[in-house]
Amino acid sequence: MGSIWLIFIATGLFLAAYLTYARRLVDRWGMDNNQITPAHSKNDGLDYVPAKKPILLGHHFASIAGAAPIIGPVTAAEFGWLPVFIWIVVGSIFIGAVHDMGSLFSSVRHGGRSIARVIEVNMGKSGKRLFSIFSWLALILVIAAFLNVTAGAFVSTPEAATASVLFILLAVVFGFLRKVSGLSLMALSVIGIGLLVLCIWVGLNYPLELAHTTWMWILVFYIFAASVTPVWILLQPRDYLNSFLLYGLLGGAILGILAGNPDIELAGYTSFQTEVGYLFPILFVTVACGSISGFHSLVSSGTTAKQLNKEKDSKAIGYGGMLIEGTLAVLALLAAAIITRGTAADLMAQGGPALVFATGTGNFLNNLGIPTELGVIFGSLTVAAFTLTSLDTAARLGRFIFQEYFVPEEKQGAKEEAGIFGSIYFATFVTVFLGAVLGISGAWDAIWPIFGSANQLLAALALLSLAVWLASRGIKNLHIIIPMIFMFAVTLTALVFVTVENFQAGNYVLAIIAVILFILAIVLARMATGLLSPASEQKAAEKN
Repeated sequence: MGSIWLIFIATGLFLAAYLTYARRLVDRWGMDNNQITPAHSKNDGLDYVPAKKPILLGHHFASIAGAAPIIGPVTAAEFGWLPVFIWIVVGSIFIGAVHDMGSLFSSVRHGGRSIARVIEVNMGKSGKRLFSIFSWLALILVIAAFLNVTAGAFVSTPEAATASVLFILLAVVFGFLRKVSGLSLMALSVIGIGLLVLCIWVGLNYPLELAHTTWMWILVFYIFAASVTPVWILLQPRDYLNSFLLYGLLGGAILGILAGNPDIELAGYTSFQTEVGYLFPILFVTVACGSISGFHSLVSSGTTAKQLNKEKDSKAIGYGGMLIEGTLAVLALLAAAIITRGTAADLMAQGGPALVFATGTGNFLNNLGIPTELGVIFGSLTVAAFTLTSLDTAARLGRFIFQEYFVPEEKQGAKEEAGIFGSIYFATFVTVFLGAVLGISGAWDAIWPIFGSANQLLAALALLSLAVWLASRGIKNLHIIIPMIFMFAVTLTALVFVTVENFQAGNYVLAIIAVILFILAIVLARMATGLLSPASEQKAAEKN
């Protein structure tokens, strides 16, 4: 079977869903461009800064993408391409994109606060505390892991290291030019893309070779600075410019597939049980960001909600951003599917899923006359750039959650009343320090196997908060309830497997963490039961 058909099917369904289902949700949820968003009402020049739709889409997409939508589908390909493809497409349209747009919109309606704040308003302070602690610990683990992943990518592909450093400098210049030059976004974008290409050329010719530990420390200092820097200086321009890297990779890979129509070597279906685990629930946990990810809810309600210019921009940024990521996940799957099983196994042993993806995209780009070796380097560079983006976004999100947890709503924004726990510098230091200790010591590696389940539990809880909020407004929420139940079923089943496997292997710490996560899910679900009852929905409808 030619891979061209899977591209046609996926992009066709994604486009249809965006034009129909997403628009229906915008109307049902009551998005209104006449509502003043927190980016305007709380504009502080640091975190709350309105951004034009293309710029915010670039930030949001760059932050949620990272390496996960590449690693997940490539790893899950053990089950065959068909179940992975179906889950990416169906999950992205009906669960992931709804989850992302809903998290963004509900946060905007709650003053740009996190999902934890949405839970507090609708489910009480106990729910908020549990969710906040869980989210913050998950982000520390993300920081620890991505410090290692990014440093490893820079060591293995020093060309990407040079380009990434130059991208940061370029972003700062771009941010200042947007502020003072008066040039249009189009003109600045043309200049920025040209300089972006120049950065890549410099990286290819002057690779920056440093030791893994050295890169780790450089990244620690960088993400601290990035977390306390106003978003218009670094976050917005860097993510906007970086997004063109992935747009270019997506466009080039799709054109390469259309030109060459490479055959799919991978079987459509292999087995219900593989080395990865059982198809249910492991497939749905492994694909993760390629279909739905709890990390997205933290980005949507963290940095993105504070920059949203108009409410209806949530459709393009939240729903559309997830569909673009779904397209990336399909390409990652195809990159693994066109390589013979033996070659894929060798690549996995050499450099993991990222190398499989880079090799596959190199083959796609070769159909356009681009040397395969150059295509592989470009693929690796893109993965490294987006891993770095997710890393510093996670640090900023951790800072937000830390501040929200300790500082009462009425004191937030008042430096003299917020105290040390409300300080952006102290909150960032604690978050980054713990992530750095966990990452540099290597201790994160022992905990990471459970992160997939924790991440999907986060998604289930975000859907739960959205369902409760819609019910409180008298809005029908079955389209949220069904995905929420499915995600809870996936997560709880996965946690049972993790608990049993780790107890049998003597990994008692992981087993206990899995049990705690299981109990957390049950407690929060129980707290929401009464709020989702027909009687509660009827009462809310009458009130509204």
